[in-house]
Amino acid sequence: MPANRMNRDEFYAAMAPLDETRLRKALWTVYWRGTAQVRMRIEDEFRPPEQPKVKPKNQVPDPSAILAEVTEFVELAKSGAYMAGDRRVHHTERSKWRFTFKRLVTGALAALAASEPGPAQEAIGKIVDLAIEMKSWDYFHSDDPVEAAKFVVSDAVAALWDSILRHDGVPAFTQRVPAQLIRWEQEYGWTRCGYGQVAEKETSLAEVLARLLTTPDMWRSFAESYVTALEPVRRKDASQQIWYATSSTPSYRRDERTDNLEEWHDILIERFAGTPEDEFLDRIANSPGLAGPGRDFLRAKIAERRGDTDGAAALISTCLKALPGHRGYLDFAAGLDADLPPAIRKRVDEYRTQAEKYGY
Repeated sequence: MPANRMNRDEFYAAMAPLDETRLRKALWTVYWRGTAQVRMRIEDEFRPPEQPKVKPKNQVPDPSAILAEVTEFVELAKSGAYMAGDRRVHHTERSKWRFTFKRLVTGALAALAASEPGPAQEAIGKIVDLAIEMKSWDYFHSDDPVEAAKFVVSDAVAALWDSILRHDGVPAFTQRVPAQLIRWEQEYGWTRCGYGQVAEKETSLAEVLARLLTTPDMWRSFAESYVTALEPVRRKDASQQIWYATSSTPSYRRDERTDNLEEWHDILIERFAGTPEDEFLDRIANSPGLAGPGRDFLRAKIAERRGDTDGAAALISTCLKALPGHRGYLDFAAGLDADLPPAIRKRVDEYRTQAEKYGY
């Protein structure tokens, strides 16, 4: 207890000689000059016993202030300031980065309730972009930064997309969200290890998006915007190529993107195959932003839904030549009622035998 603060007995003894007028004056001074919390505590004492006390309302954080903090944090992280050797981040803060990260996430999500949530939406976008990069780059001293920060990316994205839809409307949603889906979706989640408390809470962004698209018009307009958003990513891949890193070559990124978006494409096939919007499927499958065996797999599934089993067999055979042990490709081939090349048929039969034996 500080030396300049009286205990209860000392306080009551000092207050005893005061008359009612002086007590009122002392209480008024505390009320008028005290904090908002102190004023509410005093006002609560004035209320009749039968009237419930007023609980302080949680104030919505200032979205612009949150965006400024998030921007500074992200810039410091990407510059390596949280790793070592940068005086802009105190050495004790480097080990406490996850608490700062969680505080910023909480603040940004709360700021979505503001009347103008635009800066908060931008802040969440920056946080998610950082989380995507943390999967591959060491910005903090942690084996798995997303797991350490307890950050469920899909929950944050769901809150962001819901805010865009509610506040900005369907046109803004269909213009902004497709590019975010393409950039943020991850086939195996956002933690490095792919398991743990955070990974168990994650869901795919395709599933999040499917819940938000509630009318045929929304699906149609979103699909149109999605096809358009896929077109420029190949040029972006080429402009960002890092030759010394295999995982940064344009072809690798297109292959990875195709695999990341597989669940979303499956949802579109289920929804559009055999409808007037069927042509969207061909436009997606032929997009220059997709590549690799995953694109042939997408084409095979489209062909199979249209009844072209021979075409599907030819395409899945190409997939299995590239990735002979891929379970998704093998499952699809095993379910096709079509002729497969002898080598592919042998591999599929071996897979069936193993699946029956080991129960997968």
